Amino acid sequence: MKYRLMDLLACPVCKHFPLTLYVFNTRETEAPPNPKKCELYCGYHSAWIEEIGEEPRCEECWRKEIVNGLLYCEKCGRWYPIEDEIPRMLPDDLRDRNKDVAFLARWKARIPVKILREGKPFNLQE
Repeated sequence: MKYRLMDLLACPVCKHFPLTLYVFNTRETEAPPNPKKCELYCGYHSAWIEEIGEEPRCEECWRKEIVNGLLYCEKCGRWYPIEDEIPRMLPDDLRDRNKDVAFLARWKARIPVKILREGKPFNLQE
């Protein structure tokens, strides 16, 4: 997943924007010529475009591919895994509890305790 998607993604359940991004690992790729800049929110800087005091490093951002990570909605408490570069943003009724709990267990050292204990639709306290 490209950091650029953070400018486009909202929670599919409550529509909150922006989501919080936790990156577990990345890989380097080739940046396209003249990469498109984010319009509202820069996921690479985790900040609104208007709040970034420096010129955003768009080429550097576009060279990074998020391999594994997590998207979190601060409004409704839902989390969505990023696995093999793909954000899996499914509604609750289409999610696989076993896969989601296994994801939390695999990455629990990198996931905030709040999500591990209270995250929706599944968490490690259930």
